[in-house]
Amino acid sequence: MVTGGAGGGTSGSMSGGGGYTPPMPITCKPWPQAGETVALDKTLEVSGVLDAGMKRYVGSGELGSDGQAEDMPPLVRLASGSVLKNAVIGKPASDGIHCEGTCYLQNVWWEDVGEDAATLRGTDPKQTMTIECAGARHAADKVFQHNGPGTFALTNVYVEDFNKLYRSCGNCSSQFERHAKLSGIQAKDGNLLVGINENYGDSATFTNITAESGITICATFQANDSGAEPKEVGDGPDEKHCLYETSDIHRP
Repeated sequence: MVTGGAGGGTSGSMSGGGGYTPPMPITCKPWPQAGETVALDKTLEVSGVLDAGMKRYVGSGELGSDGQAEDMPPLVRLASGSVLKNAVIGKPASDGIHCEGTCYLQNVWWEDVGEDAATLRGTDPKQTMTIECAGARHAADKVFQHNGPGTFALTNVYVEDFNKLYRSCGNCSSQFERHAKLSGIQAKDGNLLVGINENYGDSATFTNITAESGITICATFQANDSGAEPKEVGDGPDEKHCLYETSDIHRP
C-alpha cells in the first residue's frame, strides 16, 4: 500500500466530502511525455497522496487485459481521501482507476482505455471524485463510470476516440442519485459526453464545452437495478437533468 507522501508527496489538503486543494495553479498541457514504465501484476493500493512523477503504469498477469469484461480488477485503487497526480496509464489498463470515496486526480492521462478509465465507487452521497487536467484516448465504451452516489467533477479534460465520456451506471444492483459537473472539456471523435438516469434524479451541468458536431452532449436514460439494458429516453438540455445553454457548447 502506498501511503501519504509516497512518490515525493505534495502539499494541499483533502477534506471528507470536499475536494483536494492543489498546491499551485495547474497549467494543463495535453498528452505529456511519460517517463519510466512500471508493470503492475496486482492492484496498486493508494492511501494518501501519490505523486507518480509521470510514470507510466501498465498491467501484467491478472491485470494484463484491455478488454470489456465486467468486474475486472483496477490497476490503481484510491482509498477515500486519496490523491493521485502526475501519472500515465498505458496499455493494457484492466479497469483503470477505482476511487472508493472522495478523491482527486490531477495530471493523469490514459493512453488506451481498458474497460473504463476511472470509476467512482463508495457509498457516501457527499463524496466527490475530481479529475482535473487529464485526458483519455481509445475508449471502446465508457471513459468515466459512476457507480456510487455523489458528484463526479471533470475539469480541463481532453478526450478523443471514445464512445461515452461519462456514464451514471444504468443497471447497477445498487442505484443512487448522482451528479456530474463538466467544465473545460475538449472532445473529438466520440458519440456521447454524458449519460445520466432521469428516474434516479441525476443531473449534469456543462460549462465551456468544445465538442465536434457529431457528439451528443447529454442523454437521459430510464435506469434499473436488475441488470437489464437501460433505455434511452431523451437528449438535449432541459431544466432538471441536462443543464446547459447553447452558449456553453462550442462546435469546432
